[in-house]
Amino acid sequence: MTSGRRAGTALHLFLVWATMSAAVPVLGFGLLAAAWGGGAGLAAPLLLLGVPLTVGLLATAGVPVRTVVPLCASARQRIGWAVLVFALGTAGVLVGVAAYGGDVDLGSAGARVALTGVPYAVAAAFFVPGRWVRLGAVATLAAGVAYGGFLGPAQARQRQHEAEVARYREHAKLLYIGPAPSGMQVTRAVAGPASFSVEYRSARQDEFALVGLTVRSLLMPTATCSDLVEKDVTCRVDAHGERRTVRDLPGGGHGITLTRRHPDAEFEVTSQTLDEAGLRRLLNSVHPLSDAELEELMREQKIDRQF
Repeated sequence: MTSGRRAGTALHLFLVWATMSAAVPVLGFGLLAAAWGGGAGLAAPLLLLGVPLTVGLLATAGVPVRTVVPLCASARQRIGWAVLVFALGTAGVLVGVAAYGGDVDLGSAGARVALTGVPYAVAAAFFVPGRWVRLGAVATLAAGVAYGGFLGPAQARQRQHEAEVARYREHAKLLYIGPAPSGMQVTRAVAGPASFSVEYRSARQDEFALVGLTVRSLLMPTATCSDLVEKDVTCRVDAHGERRTVRDLPGGGHGITLTRRHPDAEFEVTSQTLDEAGLRRLLNSVHPLSDAELEELMREQKIDRQF
């Protein structure tokens, strides 16, 4: 390809890109506004008028290469070429819109407008005789597919994950957990604005065991033994301020609750199946929820947020 043809081809692809970067957003926003204001009855006439005008503008971009691109040799052929480029490019734009709707980052508003013309320029490049031009179009198409189909969605998922972690960490002073008692596992954790609770259940399906750990904000009122004046309830506060509550259950069982206050929060463990020694071991082992533990809870979908 001679230097004159290279310059003409470059101008041609630039005109295709510039024309469609300007025309397609205007057409798209016009259709959206018409559909929003008047429904399909107003959008359809605008579509019937706007598409032929856009194709006509696109056909003018084929003039610089009328001696290079066979489909652009005559005015009638350029219209056919413009229809093909418009159809292929619009398909690419729709794919890009779908990717953007899937939270793939396509840059600022200005960058997204500039990207609108790229699929049309790539489509036009495939009609230019010349190995390097077409290889460039293939490379651009491959890069778009790789980013829109793989890299962009992966980045979007990472951003969503980081945002979710940040929302949990908004109340980091309440995020505490203890290792599961022997034979048990964490089955659910719930983070709220003033509390964080963890539920432990038996690791075996044929056994029932349940332990609850609750971490409360110090801004919440502290329950005292005077609040628990009930039949079959025994309450005691030791010298360190730790409260032990035992509730007698039908059938001879007991529900035990241990409550301990720390500088940052109040911790409470309770169970009807685990004895006091086991509850105390759990209470003594409570520690701030690490990043790895939070990641594991999120990965296994065992943690939720409440508002």
